[in-house]
Amino acid sequence: MPLGQRAGDKSDSRYCGVEVLDFPAGEGLPAVLNHSLASAFDFILAPLVDPNYRPSPGAVLPVSASDLVLGPAQWSNHVVGKISEWIDLDAEDERLRLDSELTLKQEIAWASHLSLQACVLPAPRKSSCGNYARVVNQILQGLTNMHLWLRLPLEKSEPMDDDLDNKSEIVDSWELWNSFRLLCDHSSQLCVALDISSTLPSINSLGRWFGEPVRAAILQTNAFLTNAKGYPCLSKRHQKILTAFFNHSIQAIISGRSNHKVSPVSEGVLSGDENYIEDAPVRHALSPYLDYVAYLYQRMDPLPEQERFEINYRDFLQSPLQPLMDNLEAQTYETFEKDVVKYTQYQRAVAKALVDRVPDDAVSMTRTVLMVVGAGRGPLVRASLQAAEETGRKLKVYAVEKNPNAVITLHSLIKLEGWESLVTVISSDMRCWDAPEKADILVSELLGSFGDNELSPECLDGAQRFLKPDGISIPSSYTSFIQPITASKLHNDIKAHKDIAHFETAYVVKLHRIATLAPTQQVFTFTHPNFSPNASNQRYTKLQFEMLPDMGSCLVHGFAGYFDSVLYKDVHLGIEPNTATPNMFSWFPIFFPLRKPIYVPDGSPIEVHFWRCCAPTKVWYEWAVTTPTPSPIHNSNGRSYWVGL
Repeated sequence: MPLGQRAGDKSDSRYCGVEVLDFPAGEGLPAVLNHSLASAFDFILAPLVDPNYRPSPGAVLPVSASDLVLGPAQWSNHVVGKISEWIDLDAEDERLRLDSELTLKQEIAWASHLSLQACVLPAPRKSSCGNYARVVNQILQGLTNMHLWLRLPLEKSEPMDDDLDNKSEIVDSWELWNSFRLLCDHSSQLCVALDISSTLPSINSLGRWFGEPVRAAILQTNAFLTNAKGYPCLSKRHQKILTAFFNHSIQAIISGRSNHKVSPVSEGVLSGDENYIEDAPVRHALSPYLDYVAYLYQRMDPLPEQERFEINYRDFLQSPLQPLMDNLEAQTYETFEKDVVKYTQYQRAVAKALVDRVPDDAVSMTRTVLMVVGAGRGPLVRASLQAAEETGRKLKVYAVEKNPNAVITLHSLIKLEGWESLVTVISSDMRCWDAPEKADILVSELLGSFGDNELSPECLDGAQRFLKPDGISIPSSYTSFIQPITASKLHNDIKAHKDIAHFETAYVVKLHRIATLAPTQQVFTFTHPNFSPNASNQRYTKLQFEMLPDMGSCLVHGFAGYFDSVLYKDVHLGIEPNTATPNMFSWFPIFFPLRKPIYVPDGSPIEVHFWRCCAPTKVWYEWAVTTPTPSPIHNSNGRSYWVGL
């Protein structure tokens, strides 16, 4: 039974499991499963093989239950296998090492036979886990649907002041995970299950895990405190991390012996309601813990409407639009035209520009010429006319659009709205059109996720010849930003293409399961109008990012890109996280991947170079990391990704 209903959330985080600590031999497994399901748990994490088993010639694997005691759907949907914890593939003892390898392969083969969706691997015994990773990597290459979850404690010890000189070893479970997944070549079927106990590492250290393939948070009962009524509860920090895990589609699993001898409770008890039933039947020893986890889940705010709209786009790689090279389809126009916030900002910017352009005493005798370049199906035309009506200014609008299909819609809109005397439609590329008069205001919405990646600079430079010397461009400037991120899912999705070209392509993506590793920094800025005689739209910048304090080492899979634009004076529009325009969905961030992820040691910066290159027929980006280790220069000469002029 799901933890509760949260509007818009259909992710796995709704389901909570329970770890079976004792080996359920014979008919024990169906009874344990039925008892857990009846107590509102959704699945069990259970051992598949007798922990006392050791391989011997002719021995039959002592499994917990025949595959016949549960139906295929029950095995697949309600059981996660737990591999024997005695297994040690990096042991000094050769017999133990060989027994461990054989048993691990036997247990995984049995789990695969049962069609389990996942198995939990025991944590590596040592920081050096090369042989363990080798055997797991062999197994992964033979798996089709099943995932392996490497169990790791959520910990990162901090050096004590008096240990700085002694250089005592700092335990960081992320380092162990990173070594293991690198040895397994970033297999998409290798995931993580994190054991959460009473102590937690720093917030920045925890943040690294949100970019990793964490599938389960195993909540130990010793992580729970006791509230005034004797029921289990979690500290504020634990509540915060569990809520963050829920938001990242990570399931909870409750593990351990009960430390609270109480009956199962309702939300009323947890929230202080005295009218709860004292005589509720005891379902499961860990039911009070499940009730508290459900209470935390149900207490979360519903997903905002915008998030619900975008949920199917989370971590889905899309190629950026090429509006110059391609004519957009009606469905694309339809989607972007629904962004009310964007056009409200444009209307505010045009209104301010009109007021500045035409003083109140000249309103009756002045008509402002406004050109919408790249008019599409008319939303900017509408916003401009509404701004004129709002400010009481007279307006003459030229709507310039190169897409002949959109021009048909524009003509229909103007006729429908009765704007024939106000709006002139021009079916032409703005760079080729000869305007009959100069414009006071030039309005465009050519911005891409990275600001200039849909060739706004080239288009507006070509159009500014019909702007008056003192004319106004909306937008007046825009700046791109980047920041390094961990994004295992995006890396694996690109890696699946098995070529370099996909790693040298920038993608538009609704970033979700990522970890941001440093604050954003500015990359390129463009200003309009730009009347400089030597103006060039080529750019180069070198940026050095200092990783977040107390975070520890990290792995950089690429760079998230954003933009912020000044439409006019104090009216801005953008997706840069610190200044993002609320409730706007026209742009997702852009992602610049790295062919080989860069390991950044604790305390080391990362230095990245970005180029914007221009040729007569195309514009492209190149990027490379030089510190802490050099990467290849990506997309040299625009060989893999470019934007056509």
